[in-house]
Amino acid sequence: MLKGISNIISPELLKILAEMGHGDEIVIGDGNFPGHSMNERCVRLDGHGVTEILEAILKLFPLDTYQKPVYIMEKVPGDEVETPIWDKYKKIIKPYTNEEIEKIERFAFYERSKKAYAVVMTSEAALYGCIILKKGVI
Repeated sequence: MLKGISNIISPELLKILAEMGHGDEIVIGDGNFPGHSMNERCVRLDGHGVTEILEAILKLFPLDTYQKPVYIMEKVPGDEVETPIWDKYKKIIKPYTNEEIEKIERFAFYERSKKAYAVVMTSEAALYGCIILKKGVI
């Protein structure tokens, strides 16, 4: 254990966050996200939701200030599922960036995930609960 680091952040995830450089991206996937087939570097944080992991990561992780730093998977056209988790994401990221969250089409989100530095798998039950963070500089 270390002081000031949430116990949600596993040693493996802490190493990944430290290894990442400016412009690298990390995906936090919901419980339905096919993380292992998207990326070789996949960290499991079962039992946790995206919002609590997002809060813990953002305390350590600078967001990019040169490009859009946060992306979510937009709903498939015609899908009328509610997405209240998006409002939670907006509140969580507000202290860290003035940029709006960018929505990405589902398959474009998958392609971007394949190029991400890593994927964090969660037990998040909310549909369309996946989010991508782009690392900035300190």
